[in-house]
Amino acid sequence: MTFSIVARCRRTGELGVAALTAKPGVGKLVTHVLAGAGAVATQAVTNPILAYDGLPMLAEGRSPKEVVDEVLARDPGREVRQVGMVDNHGRSYAFTGEHTLDWSGHLVGPGYAVQGNRLVGPDPLDEIAKVFLDNPDLELAERLLRAIQVGEQAGGDRAGSRSATVTVIGDQPYPLWDLRVDDADHPAKELHRLFEVFHDEMVESIRKLPTREDPMGEAAREILGRTS
Repeated sequence: MTFSIVARCRRTGELGVAALTAKPGVGKLVTHVLAGAGAVATQAVTNPILAYDGLPMLAEGRSPKEVVDEVLARDPGREVRQVGMVDNHGRSYAFTGEHTLDWSGHLVGPGYAVQGNRLVGPDPLDEIAKVFLDNPDLELAERLLRAIQVGEQAGGDRAGSRSATVTVIGDQPYPLWDLRVDDADHPAKELHRLFEVFHDEMVESIRKLPTREDPMGEAAREILGRTS
């Protein structure tokens, strides 16, 4: 009972996923990202195992279609599942089971997959894809945030909205962005507020953390430089 977008930024290589639903805690089990592998949304009657099994397979270089087909073949409940997947190369694929709640469906294109169920109709998915594609110069996190906002404005979940999330990972195992609204009357609006706070107070600090290539990190280097 959710709509979501999984995406890769062609300009930066960042991977991300965003979702909104009528239930609490959409970021807990629906959205999954693994650096160097891909991003997955698993929704409708959610099965997180599809993401936990699928992401390591993407990391091996297998295509999203191959991965989704294989993990669903092992799932006897696949006809009530919905999955969107994009890999580290921008290949994408989505699946909507025959017994997901109307209206349900998905859109897939280079670098993204958009999927939703129990929607007012196909318009929210069309609008989500459009706003994502129309803003290639923005940071991926902001593109995903705008996509969530326009999806809600276009009607979104027929039962309303209660939780929303945006997660983005770059080339390190920890997220650049991890925004979650678990229970709110207007989750897309609250997500936007958190985005502004995170942008102003957190992103620069995260970019100064240790990396695989720089085990010290710029933040520690700045402090040690002042005390030496």
